[in-house]
Amino acid sequence: MCFGQVRHKRLRPVVNAFEYRAYYLRLPVRAPRAGCALFSYNRFNLLSFHDADHGDGTTPLAEWIDALLRREGVFDADGEIWLQAMPRVLGYVFNPVSFWFCHRADGALRAVLCDVRNTFGERHFYLLDNGAEIANGSEMEARKVFHVSPFFAVEGRYRFRFMRAMRPLRGQMAENTLACIDYQDADGLLLQTSLSGIGVPITSAGVGAAFFKYPLMTFGVVVRIHFQALRLFLKRLPFHPKPVPPHQKVTR
Repeated sequence: MCFGQVRHKRLRPVVNAFEYRAYYLRLPVRAPRAGCALFSYNRFNLLSFHDADHGDGTTPLAEWIDALLRREGVFDADGEIWLQAMPRVLGYVFNPVSFWFCHRADGALRAVLCDVRNTFGERHFYLLDNGAEIANGSEMEARKVFHVSPFFAVEGRYRFRFMRAMRPLRGQMAENTLACIDYQDADGLLLQTSLSGIGVPITSAGVGAAFFKYPLMTFGVVVRIHFQALRLFLKRLPFHPKPVPPHQKVTR
C-alpha cells in the first residue's frame, strides 16, 4: 500500500487547485499475491483487489498485458509488471487512472500503460514506449484523444514523468513514488496533476488505519470529481459536450 497525496492545479482561464490525502496499491502481476485478514484478492473484504476490475475483465492479468504489449510491438517487457491502482473499499472502486509499469527481465522499466477511465463508463489506454529503457524521471508524451472532463477540449498533449526513490521509514527503507501528468494545449501548460505515495507492506493494521483514516475513499473520489466540476461550472468555464470515444483503444 502507498500513502500519499493527489494534487491538481488548473492554470487558466481561471486558477482552480485542490489536493487531498489518498492511498493506493502497487501489486505485482506475475507473482503470487497473498492477502491478510482485512484485505483480499477476488473476494469481498474491507479492502480488496479484483482482477475483473482491470485488463479485459476475464483474461488473467499477466496474459492480458503481455498480449497488449505484443500487439503494440513491445516484446521485451518480460520482467515483473506492477499495477498501481486503488483498491475496492467495501466492494466499490473507481479508478480515474491506473498505471501498469512493465519491466524487462533485468529490472529496467520498459513501458508504462496508463489506463484512463471517465465517469461516463468509457475507457482508453495510453502506452508510453520509447523503444528502450525508460529512465527514472524522464519525460514522455502522448496526444490527448480521450474525453475525461467537459471543461477540457479533446486536443493537445499530455506529458508524463514517473519517479521512484528509496527513503528511510521507521528504521527501514521504503519506496517513494511520484507520477506527474501535465496537460498542455496550443497556448501552453493548462493543467498540472500528480500522485505521490510512500509504500508499506499490506498488513491488517495498515488496512485498518487506511480505512478509518480515509473512510469510503473510493466513493469520495467520485464525489470530489463532481464537486470540482461544479466549481468549474460556477466559474463559468466553457463546457465541451462529450464526443464519440476514439475507435482505437490504445494511443501511443
